[in-house]
Amino acid sequence: MDNNQLGIEAMQKGNFEEAATAFSKAIEEQPADPISYVNFGNLLSAVNELEKALKFYEKAIEIDENTATAYYGAGNVYFNQENYNEAKNMYEKALRKGLDNGDLHFMLGLCMLQIDQHRLALPYFQRAVELNEDDADARFQYGLCLAQLELIDEAMIQFQTVVTLDEQHADAFYNLGVAYAFKEDTIKAKEMLEKALMIQPDHMLAGHALNIIGENKQ
Repeated sequence: MDNNQLGIEAMQKGNFEEAATAFSKAIEEQPADPISYVNFGNLLSAVNELEKALKFYEKAIEIDENTATAYYGAGNVYFNQENYNEAKNMYEKALRKGLDNGDLHFMLGLCMLQIDQHRLALPYFQRAVELNEDDADARFQYGLCLAQLELIDEAMIQFQTVVTLDEQHADAFYNLGVAYAFKEDTIKAKEMLEKALMIQPDHMLAGHALNIIGENKQ
């Protein structure tokens, strides 16, 4: 097994020092291999050494400008630093260089939300869900985007799938409750909001919505 693989396995087990040693050896053995730098960057990101991580991603890109995962890693650094425009630029470069997975589309969608481009976020969340149908987080964000664009029926389908994937997703139940209330189905709205509160008793929005429904019934 090569040092990159050893390092990845050590990282997955939380053995970060062992991973660092393995990735260092990989770089020594093949200094012109950009993947070793990406792996070391991922390790540094995992321990929140973001500036150092960025330097490793930049080195990988310097060696081979087509290293899509290096742009993705750099995008994650910028996203964690709340530099959403730069994160978006890096994610878009990763996409152009051939990276096409659910996580990348999900992160691009989140960037669009952060810069108030809700309509532009929609296709990224849709693609993230297409690439990973069991990703409850991506599906939830896709549902929120649809709801914000007043596509309520389509949003409800996504929220219903989320609660099937994750029965403890209080926010999805809350949003289902709001959607049913919007459609004037008070019984279903109340049922969904109560489920949200059962999962998360301090869910203030669900509690507030339930109170409004109760007041309107009086």
